[in-house]
Amino acid sequence: MPLDLPLQPGSVRVVTDSTACLPPAGDGVVAPVVVPLRVVAGEESWREGVDITPEEVAARIAAGERLSTSQPAPTEFAAAYRDLAADGARAVVGVHLSGALSGTVEVAAGAGQRAMIPVQAVDSRTVAMALGFAALEAARCAAEGHDAATVAGRARQVAESSTTVFLVDSLDHLRRGGRLSAPAAALGTALGVRPILGMRDGVIEMTQRVRTRRAATDRLVELAVRRAATCEDVGVAVHHLGVPERADELAARLAAETGVEPVVTPVSAVLGAHVGPGALAVVVAELGGRPGDQGGRRDGSVR
Repeated sequence: MPLDLPLQPGSVRVVTDSTACLPPAGDGVVAPVVVPLRVVAGEESWREGVDITPEEVAARIAAGERLSTSQPAPTEFAAAYRDLAADGARAVVGVHLSGALSGTVEVAAGAGQRAMIPVQAVDSRTVAMALGFAALEAARCAAEGHDAATVAGRARQVAESSTTVFLVDSLDHLRRGGRLSAPAAALGTALGVRPILGMRDGVIEMTQRVRTRRAATDRLVELAVRRAATCEDVGVAVHHLGVPERADELAARLAAETGVEPVVTPVSAVLGAHVGPGALAVVVAELGGRPGDQGGRRDGSVR
């Protein structure tokens, strides 16, 4: 799924965070500024995407290490806003992971209150490429010259359209990190099933239960294809932690079923610390309905 819009510096710029799981951007294409969250072990912390990779997180978890995560410091957002102002931005729209999962959006908004230029922080109420698609579409909207309110509205529109479903090998990581309730985690474990999890109203919840990993993967495909069929211009993404071959197989099935080539990326290191090795996820989002759009496309490109 190419990122195919030439970068056109505008007066509004977009910032997101590293849990967006964005694919690498090619030279000269529109992309938001990414502020990294941190993976923490004891007294040490690493910026994801800078100091630590998802593969390293998977290896540390497999070795028995307990990891936690933390949001960026206000100074990191302040520095991003300051650099954008120096680059000619007159306003910033921040698009961030769900405020029910992290205080990142609150930190971004607080730093924005002290910035040299207006900053509008958007709680996407989601994560991974559901957030990523929203941030990319916001960046495109900004590059087309739209004002901050329109750019923020575009981010919300795409985020609200998204469906995120995933499966994990163990619910313990989500439970320990407080991202899934103990009763829900206990239910999934006690029944000896493969739970299907999803994002709803900004939080993670267990939506269905199946007996085997294969059945769970089949269910991910079924849910994604059903949602994609309702989209005018669909974006599809596949994420994994430590199981690239499963992700590629899932992406191939989705491409065959939807006619769209999915984005395939590892989950971010921070998300990986919460879902654990073996995680597999699918994101579907509606990319149509852009300001001035005269029709959707189904070629899979992030527009």
